[in-house]
Formats: sequence, C-alpha cells, structure tokens
Amino acid sequence: MIIYFSENPEATIREQQSKLLTKSHLDHAFAIHFNFLQYYLAEPKAIELLALVYLTKNNSDIHVSAAIFLFNEPLKHAVESLSNNFSALQLFAQQQQAPWLNLSAPLTLEPVKIPKPWGQEIWYTGIEARGQSNVIAQGFTTPLPWVLALMPEYLAAGLDKKIILLKTLDPLPDEVRGDLYFELHEQKQEVYIVTHVDERAWKNNIGAIRLGFSDIIRAQYDNDEQFKAAYLNAVKTYEKIRRAIDGLADGDGSTDGLTNGTVDGTTNSTTVNQCPPELVKQEQQAREYMNSFSAVHPLQVGDVVKVPCYVPHALQHGVRTLEFQTPVYERKILSFAQKVLTQSHWDTEDALAKALCNTPEQKAHLVLFVTENESIKVEEIVSFDDFRVVRISLAAYTTYSLPAQNSYGLIMPIANSCKVLSATLELNIIAETATFIPHTLMSNTRESLWLSAGEAAVQILIATVINH
Repeated sequence: MIIYFSENPEATIREQQSKLLTKSHLDHAFAIHFNFLQYYLAEPKAIELLALVYLTKNNSDIHVSAAIFLFNEPLKHAVESLSNNFSALQLFAQQQQAPWLNLSAPLTLEPVKIPKPWGQEIWYTGIEARGQSNVIAQGFTTPLPWVLALMPEYLAAGLDKKIILLKTLDPLPDEVRGDLYFELHEQKQEVYIVTHVDERAWKNNIGAIRLGFSDIIRAQYDNDEQFKAAYLNAVKTYEKIRRAIDGLADGDGSTDGLTNGTVDGTTNSTTVNQCPPELVKQEQQAREYMNSFSAVHPLQVGDVVKVPCYVPHALQHGVRTLEFQTPVYERKILSFAQKVLTQSHWDTEDALAKALCNTPEQKAHLVLFVTENESIKVEEIVSFDDFRVVRISLAAYTTYSLPAQNSYGLIMPIANSCKVLSATLELNIIAETATFIPHTLMSNTRESLWLSAGEAAVQILIATVINH
C-alpha cells in the first residue's frame, strides 16, 4: 500500500477522490502519515499519526472511511505490506485495536468523565488538557481531535478546534456538597436542559438553580452599588470561615472540609466531626446569609435555562442537565461552599464589577415548525452569537427532514432512542448518546437527512454553529 506523507491530509484525500472519479474502478485505498499538534495541551506537543483511508465511489459521490493510529516504524512497514482489500484493512485496524470509521456517516461519541468536588462532568465533545472525548466503533475508540484533524473541512466546516462543548453536569444529590460554584463567564455562553431531578434530594422532583441576584434583597438597598458592596461583605465573611475549615481539613490530610467532599466525589467521614460545633454553626449561618443575595429558580425535567455572559449561576445538587456551551474554559468564582481545588483564590471582587444585576428574561422558545396535531414540533431553545440549539419533538413513528445547514451537527435524543436516516444510511441513536454529524452530511449536498422516532415519542436536541 502507498503511504503519502502530507502536511495537509485532507488535501491529499481530496486529490485521491478526484482521481478516483476519473477512473473506472469503484474504490481506492492508501495511507497518510501526518503530524498532529496537540493544541489543547498547556504546552502543545506534536505527534505523528498514520491513517488508513478507503474511498468508495457512488455515482459522482465519494464516501470516505478510515482508521487512525499513532505512527511508528514497525506499523509503517506493516501498512506498506497491506493489500488494498477492504476486509484486510478492517482486520488490520481490529488487530491494532482501532475503530474503522465511516467519515461519511454520523460518528458515535464516547464521553470522558471529569471528577468534580460536587460530582462529575461527562464530556461528549471535550477537547482539553483535562481530557479528550473519543469516537467509538466496533468496541474501539480514537480520540476525537485525531479524527477531526484528518478532514477538518469535510467533518467540521473548518471548526475542528472550536467544537461546541456538549456535556452532562451530574451533581451529587447531597445538599451543599452537590451544589456547583456560583460563577460567571465573560466569553462562555451556556444552555442547560434538565434531564433528571434526584428524588432523594428534592420533593416532588422539582430542583433548583441559583441564577442572578435576588430582586427582593436588591430592593433593600438604595442602588446596586450598595447591594454589591453588601454582598461582597457577606462573601468575605463566609470565605474567612470557609478557609478556617479548609485549614482544619488540610491538617488531617483531607481535601475538602465541612462538606466532606473530595475531588473524585468520595467522602471523608471524619472531617465534619472534627470541626468545632461553633465553627459549623457559623459556617451554616454565614452561607445562608450569603446565598440569600442570589435568586433561586425551580427546575424540573425538560426545563431549559439559558445562561448568558456576566450572569452569576450555580446549578444545585441532584439536578442533572445536558449543557451546550461555547468551547472555552474561563470563569470567575464568586463563592463556593467547599474548598476550591482548581485555583487558590475566589474572584468575587472582579466578578462583581462585571456581573449583571438584572438577569435577562428566559424568553419563550421560538417555534420553527409544528404540525396541526403537534406530532412534530421544532423549537429553537437558544440562539447565541456562536451556536444555536434546536429541540425536535417527535411522536411515535413520525419522521422529520433536517434542513440543510453549513455546519456540523451534534445530536442527542432524550428519554428514548431515534434514528438518523438517508438514502444510504440508517443509524439508531440510543437515548443520551451523543452523535457527531459531519458537515458534509449536514449540508445535504447529496442526500437529505431524516430524524425518525420509533415506537415511543422522543425529543432530540441538535446543536449547530452560526456566523462562522
């Protein structure tokens, strides 16, 4: 088999596609040796990759499939001796424990779990130093950034380094210990979709989120400057107590303090008992007073919360949500009822200077399409300046045609499974499984895409980029 070395693997693949179109045979196999810069690391590092590529001709269209490996000389020699037979290529990938991926079809994503003091995040499209999600097939996985690097335009419309971050926030059910940071963002925009409320934590399955500030407390002050000053004083009082508790906890080797939590979600049963009772009481009183400055909004399954920039927020314990967000890591922590493990300080003063006191209204969803009997309903649940999320509700055995878009797509069905259909593919997507739809499919230049419900109704979330 021929191995091409290329600084631009997608250009090499497209060149081979063009040649195949001019020939009578229907398939072509080759390999590409290329460098990949791990741009997401604190200190970016280049690695060498080797991709087996198989092209198949369908009239004027060329479908692409591939397997990607870390490059080494023994692997190179093994590939050079491979035949162009498709079965031989698949077998070789299997022997190397790598998936054979159809890049002209939806790609199933395998998430990576990121431990948090309050529970865990589950990243479906995470590409950071802290972890990278995978593409999975045949029981094997390949890092998502490797796959995108092979054909960034074909797969991601050139946005391979700016993929919308889709993740699950999965807080512990314990009060306080499962509450997230009260924080705000200057660049990152987020939307939450509630998928579960833990009945152990919340009566009637109605949870909560802290979102913005309390209008009742604000009204007690002459202006917002006085309100912010009072809130800052409340935070500083609590932070002093919090650090005293953290100091006791650090002294016995634990990581968290009063709330018993550790970074991996386990508990340290001795910490609270070792705190002086008066300190425990002071912490509770100071925390409750500090929290009274924020507004609490009820949440139940199916609710949507849009979190624009500069709005302080903190999802509460036992409320699991899907989150679509701008793929940047930045935040300012106003307060937290545990020891912050990712930084040595809070950002209260800086965050307060920029925080919005008036929380933007949660506007009604824009209905894009609905049938007379509402068996199909399409709503735009959020449209930020960089991405949008649409919710498609399908009754049992109904089908909806996706409009063409100049974007890749991220699809996740909720509660029940759905199918993605076209003239040449049929893929079943299990509930709360994330699927990456390549740009070449979302643009519908060759064939239309359809979403279909089975014997049960389903809601399907789909995110796409805009203004790129």
